[in-house]
Amino acid sequence: MTAQTPVAPADRELIEHIEERALFARLETVRLISIAKTGHYASGFSCAEILATLYYGVMRLRRGEPDWPDRDRFLFGKGHAAATLYPLLADWGFFDAAELDEYTRLGNAFGDHPDMTRIPGIDFSSGSLGHALSAGTGMAMGGRLQGRSYTTFVLLGDGELHEGQVWEAALGAAHHRLGRLVAIVDRNDHSLDGRIDGVTGIEPLLEKWRAFGWQTHEVDGHDVASLLPLLRSLAEDTGRDRPAVVVANTVKGKGISYMESEFGWHLGWLAERDEANALAELRGAR
Repeated sequence: MTAQTPVAPADRELIEHIEERALFARLETVRLISIAKTGHYASGFSCAEILATLYYGVMRLRRGEPDWPDRDRFLFGKGHAAATLYPLLADWGFFDAAELDEYTRLGNAFGDHPDMTRIPGIDFSSGSLGHALSAGTGMAMGGRLQGRSYTTFVLLGDGELHEGQVWEAALGAAHHRLGRLVAIVDRNDHSLDGRIDGVTGIEPLLEKWRAFGWQTHEVDGHDVASLLPLLRSLAEDTGRDRPAVVVANTVKGKGISYMESEFGWHLGWLAERDEANALAELRGAR
């Protein structure tokens, strides 16, 4: 299935807000990596709209209450892009945004990968690729056992699908008919080792997930007007008796022209003049 239906006119203001929050996340990513002197711009930029749509248009959360028992859960499989997520958690009041000013400094809780034992709002410590869907399967099963109705969202990198554990979890989630589990694949077509299908081919991707028993969807991962109704419908579908996956087609480094075309920006750092130019391009596009 492919999401094409636009949202209602009443949601235009929300769409604009989500787009603004995606820009905010990109700008803050640049600022945080400037502090650290190295980081994953491109991986965060490819999923900025996905994160913003989840946190401002879809997920059930309470401002300032990161441990609310009935909150929707979010697991960030591609945890190396955490610098793009942290600003959104601070915006939700889960911690003081000033803590990000010491990002990656000695003793600071905020590093290149998220730590659930130190950072309010982080539901799973990730970065070791392949584990998030297994943990999300367990959380979805736990919610069922506790009689809670929260939805568990798991955002996976497409390179992460090279890990066999992802497919073990996919098999188990379908077997247990976890209708409150939603996986999202950030299909940006690149990993640290090169183009995804040049390393190990994963296509036909939708057919693979369907063969494992999942409901499948495909969407433009940068088009909030398509992301919002699709992810909302999956969260609101309380009658679904199997997990759902969304393959979100994205561009690695989205928003910075040379990052979109140069593979080497998986990990990097912008010198002062380059940073100023990058910020200007991001703001100009908005």
